[in-house]
Amino acid sequence: MRYLLSAILIPLLPLVYGQTCENYGTANGNECSCPTGFGGPTCSLPGCHGTIFDGTQRQFAQTTGSALANLTAAGCGCEGGWGGTGCNVCQTANACQSAYAATVSGTPDIGTVPSDVQNGTMVCNTAPRVWAAGQMSCQVINPTLQALYAGQSTLNIERTLDPNLSPAPGKTSFGASGSAFAQLFYDGVEQFYCQSNTCVQSVENSTNWKCQNLQCTCRPGTTFCGGVPASNLTGAINGLGGTLEIDCGAVDPSSGTATCHFIQSTLQSLFGSAGLALSGCSFGECVRQSVIDAGGGSSTGSETTTESTTLSGGVIAGLVVVGVIVLLALSLLAFGFWRQRAARRDGYSDIGKARVSVSWTNLSYTVPGGSKNPILGVFGNRKKDGTGANEDKAILDNITATVRAGQMMAILGPSGAGKTTLVEILAGKSKIGVTTGSVTFPLQSTEGRTPPRIGFVPQQDILPPTLTVFETLLFAARLRLPESVPDTEKQQRVLDLLQKLGIDQIKDTRIGDVTGGKARGISGGEMRRVTIGLELISEPDVLLLDEPTSGLDSVSAARIANVLHAIAHDPVNPIPVIASIHQPSSLLYQRFDLILLLSHGRALYSGPGGFEPVHHFKNTGGETVPAYQEGYNVAEYLLDVASDPPVSLFPMGDHTTSSTIAVTTATSATEKGPGGDPHNSGVQVVNGTFGSEKPGTDANANGAVPTGATAKPQTSSVYATTFLTQLQYLCGREWKTLKRDKTLFLTHVLTSAVLGVFCGGLYFDTGITISGFQSRVGCLFFLGALIAFSSLSALYNMVEIRPLFLRERSSSYYSPTAWLLSRFFFDMIPLRLIPTIIVSTITYWMAGLAPDAARFFKFLFILILYSLGMTLFNFLLGTVFQNGGIAILLSALSALYQMTFAGFFVNLSDIPPVLRWLQWIAPLKYTLEALSVNEVGSGLMIEDTLQGVPVSVSAALIMQLLFGFGLNNYYRDVLVLFGFIAGFGLGVIGAVWFLVRERR
Repeated sequence: MRYLLSAILIPLLPLVYGQTCENYGTANGNECSCPTGFGGPTCSLPGCHGTIFDGTQRQFAQTTGSALANLTAAGCGCEGGWGGTGCNVCQTANACQSAYAATVSGTPDIGTVPSDVQNGTMVCNTAPRVWAAGQMSCQVINPTLQALYAGQSTLNIERTLDPNLSPAPGKTSFGASGSAFAQLFYDGVEQFYCQSNTCVQSVENSTNWKCQNLQCTCRPGTTFCGGVPASNLTGAINGLGGTLEIDCGAVDPSSGTATCHFIQSTLQSLFGSAGLALSGCSFGECVRQSVIDAGGGSSTGSETTTESTTLSGGVIAGLVVVGVIVLLALSLLAFGFWRQRAARRDGYSDIGKARVSVSWTNLSYTVPGGSKNPILGVFGNRKKDGTGANEDKAILDNITATVRAGQMMAILGPSGAGKTTLVEILAGKSKIGVTTGSVTFPLQSTEGRTPPRIGFVPQQDILPPTLTVFETLLFAARLRLPESVPDTEKQQRVLDLLQKLGIDQIKDTRIGDVTGGKARGISGGEMRRVTIGLELISEPDVLLLDEPTSGLDSVSAARIANVLHAIAHDPVNPIPVIASIHQPSSLLYQRFDLILLLSHGRALYSGPGGFEPVHHFKNTGGETVPAYQEGYNVAEYLLDVASDPPVSLFPMGDHTTSSTIAVTTATSATEKGPGGDPHNSGVQVVNGTFGSEKPGTDANANGAVPTGATAKPQTSSVYATTFLTQLQYLCGREWKTLKRDKTLFLTHVLTSAVLGVFCGGLYFDTGITISGFQSRVGCLFFLGALIAFSSLSALYNMVEIRPLFLRERSSSYYSPTAWLLSRFFFDMIPLRLIPTIIVSTITYWMAGLAPDAARFFKFLFILILYSLGMTLFNFLLGTVFQNGGIAILLSALSALYQMTFAGFFVNLSDIPPVLRWLQWIAPLKYTLEALSVNEVGSGLMIEDTLQGVPVSVSAALIMQLLFGFGLNNYYRDVLVLFGFIAGFGLGVIGAVWFLVRERR
């Protein structure tokens, strides 16, 4: 009874649940409307005899038991004029006419074809282009597939452009307009079938069908779909989706067939960008001549003669960003030109001179102990009592003195007495300690310019070694004198100053390097006079010098003293000159008008020079002070007294002051103007004074009080020249340095050429095997690592030039941004860009990478971006860390870190999750990925043999499996590299503006 019920109910199930149709046939009640060439109750039987005009009356290959229909086993054969798997492809017009006449009575319907082209003649279209609905049958010959499935694989495709224009809709055509149906046969048995819609046909050099919504179904039990468990492709085939392209070339007249490609993203990852190759494709479409004359179907699948190319959102965003940057740069350049021209049109006016004095009262300076520093308090030394408190160290204690215009003061004292500290405070330099007291600049005359300019000559001679003496001073004149001063006037001032300093005979001699690292140039005394000239060129109202004669012989020191004496006692524009002197000779001592003797930060004597200090100590010291020996150098006698002075020599009294000068490290003293600016160093300026003072308490050495107004130093918030002028002369100096010192440039170029030949030889003509592809990526990785390590020279350059930048910035030569741009241009172009192009070009063509100009320039573009990013990164390290050794160590470690997470040594997907995020901050990862994607994007195919099995697979798939790179990540990587460049660039600008400052 159970078997009887089964026999009755099973045939009725389709009526209850609806008919199930294979090959995407359309259910119509208990029947299926099948694609062309298929029939049977479920559309699972392929045509075996007859033609496509027979429709459901056609003879189909039958199944035997549980076996699937097999065209080969059924002994199917095609009638004359028909071919392809399943005999669906017409070959001649007679075949179409005969088949139509045998199955359709009457005259062929010519539909809505215009009357002037009505021609009912039936023809067979054997070209790849479709006019109404065409059939095609191709062989699938792929080494990898044949290694797994050694039989014969064929693919049938029906492309429907407009079914209504087909001779027999429902028989010679199937599906809606713009649809495609495909079936793959293996040894005569259908393995899987696919469909897609919204297809558009384009005809240019080839016929291309681009369809959407691809869907594939694997037939269970077939060879491809579970018949061989070890190679079951069910999941992969059923997972095919998205966009489908069927691209066919022209028909070869000799064979009557063409080559096509079945293109889909998954197939591209397996078989390359061209997808699955189809060979021996034959085409056949029975169509009326009138349809061809009218241009065929046009409802959905219209012909286009040009290929539409769209840009992705990432590319568009990148282009917008680049466009905005270029527009902004051009706008800033135009604004710079406008400002430069406006400044030069202001007209020339000579720089006014204001006779000012320098007066300081109760000036003290204290360096906080470790207990007051939150960092040093933890790690600093503790006192033996265990309290951990460190006392503050007093460097200066209640110093009072005055120097008027036309006077020259020497600050004497043993080492550690506070001479340099006092000079730096008077110059308004930024100090790390706390300063109390007041410093004023009284005007002896109200005529001329009010804000005084302060010139400060440091103890070290920091000069550009490759420039001549004249070029060095002219550079300072062009940037420190107003823009309105003509260049000829600036050159004349430099010549006059050279003569005044007594170095006009060496004006064309290069400065040289005293450290021995480069060629020697002028002597130490001449260097010191050049350093003094750099301050005199800006016509300062006050000149301060820190040990200008240290390290010089007596003759050179005397020359320096004579120059300073002439400057201080200039009959037209006398100025106060204050210099700390370590151990002056007798002749040098006699050149000074005033003497300030310091010991342990306190003043033992402040007054006239000559023998007045000897008389002072004789009168006040008595027997506690050693007697002066006649003929003995007075300066050495004063140093002997100051080295171990009796307590009675120190002034006694109240050491407190009414105000405090809060000195911070926020800004450099002379940051904002050509002269020193104590206001900018954090010193509070009240009514033109530093701190507050009581009237009448500021007496000079002779007891006279300067008359006139009191002025504060120049606090201009702008530089003497415009930004474009600064950039112009900075670039000019960099160009001269590059021309005269070619060692670094030639080393980079020669090294890049040698390494290019070495790398190209190592990876010469890399093959397309799996190991060859690994070598290709290894070549790309080598280039990235080479750039990462070679950019270390940029860090060294920054560390080397840092002292010169600090000196020039403290004197307000130029904006830090202008300096950065000039350094970047003349480091990036000659030392990064040119060597990168050389090594990349040699390696690229020797290694046999993608032989495509577009691919080469994309490859070069990525390496240049990475070189740019690494240069800025090393600039950042060089500016943040004063210690060059630390910066170089961190740069080398960062290069090793990038190499680790670049994806070459370890697959990115295999990195433990706790460390995987580090790949996203490794620029080399994006570089290597972009280079690899660019290489495989050329359609690179891997041709290899594994254990005797031939393999032909897309290099993109191997790239994804071995390295974890994304196939479509090239432009994303470009934008990320731009992001790194922007981040490092902003970091460098911020570090230079806020960290690279003169601190004393």
